[in-house]
Formats: sequence, structure tokens, C-alpha cells
Amino acid sequence: MLEVKNLHKNYGSLVAVHNLSFTLKPGDIFGFIGSNGAGKTTTIKMVSTLLEPTSGTATLNGADITKNPMEVRRQIGYMPDFFGLYDDIKVWEYLEFFAGIYSIPKNQRTEVIDNVLELTDLTIKKQAFVQSLSRGMQQRLCLARCLIHDPALLLLDEPASGLDPRARAELKELILELARMGKMIIVSSHILPELSDFCNTVGIIEKGHMLRWGPVQDVIRSLQPVRELVLEMMDGASRAATLLEGRSGVCEVRSHADGRRLVIGFEGDESQQAEVLAILVRDGIRVLSYQEDVKNLEHVFLNLTTGAVN
Repeated sequence: MLEVKNLHKNYGSLVAVHNLSFTLKPGDIFGFIGSNGAGKTTTIKMVSTLLEPTSGTATLNGADITKNPMEVRRQIGYMPDFFGLYDDIKVWEYLEFFAGIYSIPKNQRTEVIDNVLELTDLTIKKQAFVQSLSRGMQQRLCLARCLIHDPALLLLDEPASGLDPRARAELKELILELARMGKMIIVSSHILPELSDFCNTVGIIEKGHMLRWGPVQDVIRSLQPVRELVLEMMDGASRAATLLEGRSGVCEVRSHADGRRLVIGFEGDESQQAEVLAILVRDGIRVLSYQEDVKNLEHVFLNLTTGAVN
């Protein structure tokens, strides 16, 4: 488990990170969301022991980042936004170099390298020179380097930066597979719709303050306590509104400007939601569609944040 407890970082009078706290367990993918300058990278650098916190701490499987940083480093894989790759070196040589740094025994390195190449779908590029790889493949190679020592926690700072849509989709599938293997993963990104596709927890940070964190649906629901049901009808929208007002679970009925849709503020359970549709059908109102308007992370982010930076 990763426990971040009141993590705080000052640069003189500037507070870069203010008393951040959150926890992750194996299999969690944590989407860390914030504008440039919000404090995401500073937080990741403190968790990875590259930056000493002013106060507070974090523990990874019992190892404290301030008291036992070397033990923490053995358990993390950190992929920064701008990663370093060496020219005139082959893919397997690059991974062999880092396998040596992580003290993987020589008689195990070939097997370990082959395994991470297979996991990141780079086996066919084993003998290729690093500089010949596309941006997406270089990104996967950097991730393979992070996995060479089988870390418990992966820190991915803007991993999809500069990737085309296909490469981003492939990276998402790889991150999901790593979570299924029991890795804890922190993903810092600006691509909010994609984060909601694969993150099960999320934290929204602005000016160093964690505005909200927790399971994705809980965070979304906290800004939308009343669900919104959207109905589209062939006709009879005003009659439908009259039928539904005051019904169990219905707290508000609004007509859309097009005269064919209703937006229903709803706080009932599933059986009451089904009854809403049944009432209209029994009364002969021809319903074209009936669905819940579910907000996404982008909506939550824009409503929680002001765009202010340190």
C-alpha cells in the first residue's frame, strides 16, 4: 500500500504542495489531475524520493520516503515527462544497462528483459537501435525500463504526451494490464476523458491543494448529488412533465427549448427510475430515448478549479 500523509513542500514563501494525503492499494490506477504548475510533478518527485518534502511523508509497503529512501526506490518505477534515451545503443542493451543498475543477477537478465519486452510489445524491436524507434515505441521502452525490477508502484508523469491516438490507446491497454498484475499506478495527465476510461481513483489538485480525491464515480457524484435523466419524446412533452411532477424520486422537471426533451432531477432508486418510464408509456406518450446524463472528469475538473496557478 502507498500512504501519502500531509505531504508539504515550500520553496521559500511559495507553497508548491500543501498537506496532501491519499492512499492507494495494489491494482489502483490513480489519475492525478491539475493544471500546469498545480503541484503534480512536485508531488511525484517527493513520492519517488527525488525531492525532499518540507514536512509530511509517504510510505510504500512500510518504507518511509524520508527515513528509508533506498528501500522506496527499489519498489518504484518512475517515468518522467521528458525521459532520457541513449543513442547508438540497441533496445536490449539499454535494458541490460538498467538491469545491472538494479542488481539483477547476470544469469537472470536475459529472461527478465525478454519478459518486459513481451509485456510492452517490443520483442520485435529487441535488436533495433533506440534512436530508430517511433515516439510511441520509445515511450513503451521507457516503461519497460521502469518495469525491469518488478516495482510495486509506477509513477507516470504525462505518459501520453506527444503520442498519436493509436499509441495512446495501446498505452492505456498496457496500463490496465499492469493494474491487473497488481501494480499501483499514478498517472499524471491533462487528457481527462482518457483518464476516466481506465482510472479507478482520481485526485484533483490546484495551487498545491488536493481539492477532491477518491473513486472516480464518488468524485463525480459529489458534484452531481442529484442525477439527471434525459427523455426525448415524439410529442407530449408538456403532458409528460405534468405526469411526472411530484412523483416518487422526482425532485425537478425541466423542459428543453426544443419542446421534445425533458430533464428530470432524480434522487430515487432503480425501481423508481424504471417506474418513470412506465408511467409515460402507460399514458401513451411515445418515448424515443431515456438515459442518465452522466458527467465526466472534465466537467468535474472545470467546476472544481479556477485555473489559478502558483
